[in-house]
Amino acid sequence: MYTIRSTARRVLRWGRRRPASLLRSLIDLDAPSQLLVTAQFVLITGTFAGFLLQSTWTMTALYAFLVVVGIGWFLRQALTVKVVTFLMTAATLSTLGLIAVFLVLEALPIVRHAGLDLLWPFGSNEWSVSQGRFSLVPMIWGTALTTVVAILVAAPFGVAGALFISEIAPAWLREIVKPAVEVLAGIPSIVYGFIGFTIINPYVGDLLSINPGALVAIGLVIGFMALPTVVSVAEDAISAVPESMKDGSVAMGATDWQTIKSVSIPTAFSGISAAVLLGIGRAMGETMAATVMISHSRRLPAPELYNVFDSTETLTTFIASSYGHVTPGQLFWSALFAAGVVLLVIVTGLGIVSQLIEQRMHRKLRGEG
Repeated sequence: MYTIRSTARRVLRWGRRRPASLLRSLIDLDAPSQLLVTAQFVLITGTFAGFLLQSTWTMTALYAFLVVVGIGWFLRQALTVKVVTFLMTAATLSTLGLIAVFLVLEALPIVRHAGLDLLWPFGSNEWSVSQGRFSLVPMIWGTALTTVVAILVAAPFGVAGALFISEIAPAWLREIVKPAVEVLAGIPSIVYGFIGFTIINPYVGDLLSINPGALVAIGLVIGFMALPTVVSVAEDAISAVPESMKDGSVAMGATDWQTIKSVSIPTAFSGISAAVLLGIGRAMGETMAATVMISHSRRLPAPELYNVFDSTETLTTFIASSYGHVTPGQLFWSALFAAGVVLLVIVTGLGIVSQLIEQRMHRKLRGEG
């Protein structure tokens, strides 16, 4: 999700610039600088095209590009930095676009075969490869249920942790707690999954007399995995509230808690909302921890659809547990890519919405409405 956010920021910054002014600046360069810029553009374009075409000249073009960049670094350092950063941004956007196009193209066969039944929630919702019935509804619903459980864990604990770090904890404790929270993000997801499989699953199963792999247990684990994201982004939003607003509240006779409740939280609400949305994206995109714990039953929960104590499949676990056993070109293979398209659309949408909310918070803090 951070990649999506950083890419969006670059796109917005690029949108505020005029391509014509960049072109004019390149035209105004002296001959050696124009030669360096042209060589870098041609070589990186050749590298990208060679990679797509699986050419044996790909690495040669890449090495030549690195040599030209090295020469430019010594001769025209500032110009080289501008050109390279632009090229890397363009390469990032191009890669994202190609990934999206590839996913859609690979998903087209299953869309032609199943039609609306692939995503239609009021059909049979049955997954049976032998009978040629394909429906992603159970996986989408399983993703939704685990995400709801995860966010019910990550949102309150995450916001509370952000408030404690930003507003309550003394400086010496803040320097300990904040890095400790960030460490949670560095723990591999398979470790969380192993802990969930060996400890959480048996405990919840014995406590509630349910089968292992219940969605509630998976949601708990994913919720704790999403905590660092929620805490980090929410803490940044709360810390961005101007001190003058807090001081004014205290000067009017409000207590510290009243200031937090009536000033800090409402002012940073947009940023806190963005943190929760990013946490939702993190929960939806989690793969390995859920794959280890879930029972991989491709059906809707029973007896009620909202029964989080039953088990089903999520979009990510469906892809992770199936891709190694499917032959390319089959409808099953195409269904995996269709699941990827659905997941990409959902997570990208959440990332864009969170970015817009965060931008709204910054405009509000600057007094721009």
